[in-house]
Amino acid sequence: MRAFGRGATRHVAVQPLDLEITSSTSLGIVGESGSGKSTLSRLLVGLDQPTEGTVTLNGASVAQLLRSRFGTRDLRRTVQYVAQDTFSSFDPRRTLLDAVATPLRVLRELEGAAAEAEILPVLDLLELDRRMLDRYPSQLSGGQRQRFALARSLVVRPRILLCDEVVSALDASVQGAVLNMIRDYCEEHEVGLGFISHGLPATAFVADELLVMCRGEMVEHGPTQQVLDRPTHPYTIALLDAYRRGPRHLVPLAEPV
Repeated sequence: MRAFGRGATRHVAVQPLDLEITSSTSLGIVGESGSGKSTLSRLLVGLDQPTEGTVTLNGASVAQLLRSRFGTRDLRRTVQYVAQDTFSSFDPRRTLLDAVATPLRVLRELEGAAAEAEILPVLDLLELDRRMLDRYPSQLSGGQRQRFALARSLVVRPRILLCDEVVSALDASVQGAVLNMIRDYCEEHEVGLGFISHGLPATAFVADELLVMCRGEMVEHGPTQQVLDRPTHPYTIALLDAYRRGPRHLVPLAEPV
């Protein structure tokens, strides 16, 4: 659980829930703005800490892992996080080569030719021109920058990849390409995927399981096709109906988190 404030101002962003992501899992976490899904993603990667309860990695508390340099390294090598805001996730003063090579040096102790041997195949997979490595983040399009954010995570060879709204700001044509890349990579390399989004079509495309959140609560969880075909919670039914009718029918059901 994650709550903010005290007393009358206390707001519960994420209600207590049990959730497991493994290397064989592709889980989509979906909900409208304010549903708590992004707060949940930050809890899962240790960027925020739960008010109550524990987040664990292979049986070890994430909070405990973050207390040591070696524990933090193990966590970052195992779980990688790709955020929606690529502008703030890159240092504008550093080239893309620096950005992609840094996690290899810090987390896998690879430099020079050894690092290049890891970076170039990932760039090819993501259809990124190798010459872009000498550029700066501001010189790329949104789609290119998002793919470089993915590359920076994938070179680490994580066992779990968490993507938070990574395609919502992209053009439809670019969205499809990025979604295909994410799904194909995770399937080929047996990487667990946590895909957080307010977009049902994108989430259903990459995820075998769907978790629906409303006001910080998990209201539905099951195989993707089952949730789409036979939703049981009123919120899920309303969400599906709204998306089928078009974006203008989407009505915020929760306060922003």
